[in-house]
Amino acid sequence: MTPTIAAFIWAIGLIAWLAIRIPRRRKAKRTKVVADRVTMIERATLGLCIVGLVAIPIIYLATDVLDYANYNFSPWGAFLGTIAMAVFVALFHLSHKQLDKNWSVTLEVREDHKLIDHGLYAHIRHPMYTSFWLWGIAQALLVPNWVAGFAGVVSVAILYFSRIRNEEAMMRQQFGSDYDEYCARTTRLVPKLF
Repeated sequence: MTPTIAAFIWAIGLIAWLAIRIPRRRKAKRTKVVADRVTMIERATLGLCIVGLVAIPIIYLATDVLDYANYNFSPWGAFLGTIAMAVFVALFHLSHKQLDKNWSVTLEVREDHKLIDHGLYAHIRHPMYTSFWLWGIAQALLVPNWVAGFAGVVSVAILYFSRIRNEEAMMRQQFGSDYDEYCARTTRLVPKLF
């Protein structure tokens, strides 16, 4: 594994994210929104995620502006980053597929919204957030730069921690005790091992 191959793997992950997200976003726009909790903070943290997961690494890879923050490349770290990137893409794809028309990039409830509790969602409530955490970790392992490498993890953390309670409150308001029962048998990000 070389830094060039690691950068290529990061770029493939970005392209896969776009290939999965763009058609789903178009499809989602066709389903009417009946309730939302979209705020300026929500929009800002989503924008920050794009900056941390996309813009900063592209700046790093395309210029020498961030070279001052480089650290020694680790082939083993990049290998682990490749695994994390592959799992990110798989989880991201499956979570979109299983949510289908219930998915939204922002905190929205769509017409005929259903509580999804099968597939990945039978074990964890937020596999898409899990996938984003994996993307951030993969980036930190594939991009040997303190700024560009860790920008993804930092931006995902800000998005996740500023949003998760509000999102779960919205689901609780929509689905009531069914959502409470669902929460009792699942975890937020990582499935129970026992």
